[in-house]
Amino acid sequence: MSTEESAPALAPAPGALLLCRAEPDSVAAVAPLLGERMPLVGAGEGWSVLVPEGGPWRDGGEPVDRVVTGWAAALAVGAPWSVLALWWDADRAGYTLASGFRRPVGYVWLADGTPAGEDEAMRTFAARIGLDPVLDVESLDRLTRPDPDAGHGAGAGADARARLRGLLAVLTRAGVALPAGLAPGEDADHLGAAARALPGARWTEAAGRRPTADESRLAAWMPWVGGPGARALALAQAAAGLSLTVWGLRRHSGGWTTAGALLIAHGAFGAAYGLSRRS
Repeated sequence: MSTEESAPALAPAPGALLLCRAEPDSVAAVAPLLGERMPLVGAGEGWSVLVPEGGPWRDGGEPVDRVVTGWAAALAVGAPWSVLALWWDADRAGYTLASGFRRPVGYVWLADGTPAGEDEAMRTFAARIGLDPVLDVESLDRLTRPDPDAGHGAGAGADARARLRGLLAVLTRAGVALPAGLAPGEDADHLGAAARALPGARWTEAAGRRPTADESRLAAWMPWVGGPGARALALAQAAAGLSLTVWGLRRHSGGWTTAGALLIAHGAFGAAYGLSRRS
């Protein structure tokens, strides 16, 4: 048997992208909530993308979908804009949209493109993003059809990662424009290298840094400012974190539990700092 015949095929490496409906400066202000430094770059008009390097699922063994779903929820609760997590591994691919305190919505495809989600989830997704309820929803519906002959265009008969690209094609109508090299399906190392090489790319800060007040339009709501808005946000984060932690423990989900713990810690810090500023 030749070496080529005996060598096992390598499973596609997991990866993810976090699309935030905000400018990079705003995203940079709240990204420390995730506890990891990531490349950050603009991704169209009013959009930015965080590119995780994949430590939690490569080193910690946590499924990529659970990790990025928790991250998306943490970012969306901590800021007044939505977060779309795109993820993929050897067996599946999908997305999760988190918006404030509303329950996240998502969809999953098996590796060969077989839909494994609910059609209603796709329609809810379209409504929350603000897509056209007729033309855009029709395009999204094609992504939920398992039969290649059931539709034409983006996603028809494609594998899971191609269907993610079909999803992004629809999202261009909402302003999304991923930079070159950040295509769904690539491994985290490739995505990270591509992101760092892009003009205007930056690294998010590690947890603990306090940006100055002019670094973001969200600065007045950050805990180190200590104002009424910051204290309200801190309490909301702690409450949401408690709910997420309970949810994660019940579902035995490390991603949700970690996101909840991050929010509780960040909210507690913000509340304590706000009270100290008042005294």
